[in-house]
Amino acid sequence: MKWLMLALGSAALIANAPAFAQSGSQAVHPTVLLKTSEGDIRVELYPEKAPKTVANFLDYVKAGQYSGTIFHRVIPGFMIQGGGYTQSFVEKPTRAPIPLESRNGLKNTTGTLAMARTSDPNSATAQFFINTVDNANLDYPNPDGNGYAVFGKVTGGMDVVKRIEGTPTTTRGPMRDVPQKPIVIQSATVVSK
Repeated sequence: MKWLMLALGSAALIANAPAFAQSGSQAVHPTVLLKTSEGDIRVELYPEKAPKTVANFLDYVKAGQYSGTIFHRVIPGFMIQGGGYTQSFVEKPTRAPIPLESRNGLKNTTGTLAMARTSDPNSATAQFFINTVDNANLDYPNPDGNGYAVFGKVTGGMDVVKRIEGTPTTTRGPMRDVPQKPIVIQSATVVSK
């Protein structure tokens, strides 16, 4: 009986182990390659922490939503935001918003990928941002009792992110912090699952 309980306990531990390992020849964490006009950015996604957010992002990637969009908001010492506007500043249509998954334990640290949203916590659609510094003020429950949902991390091309962060910005209509020269996401593709 004691051996059976030990075996069951071990099985439970294995079943609940973090999904950071390889499963056969495929990675457990999907990886997306963002080809930008400034260079490539590779991001690893964490579906075990933010399943709805990751599924939403991957659906947009596979649908080609991000191709031809720009990083439209760049704030040095904070973050770079993109995925919503064309080079002509036309907002791309999106699907219905997703529920906020900010209580997943992931923090808005340097290089993490998070969903942009309005003051409505459950308003995220396609826009995302990459933290260029540690932004603890965006972690659940800050700044509004809800936080911002982190769902991935840059694993390659952080030099590109920093280059984008350093680009000169201007105001365009009602939008501030817009790069003077468009920084285009040429394509976004899933490169591993």
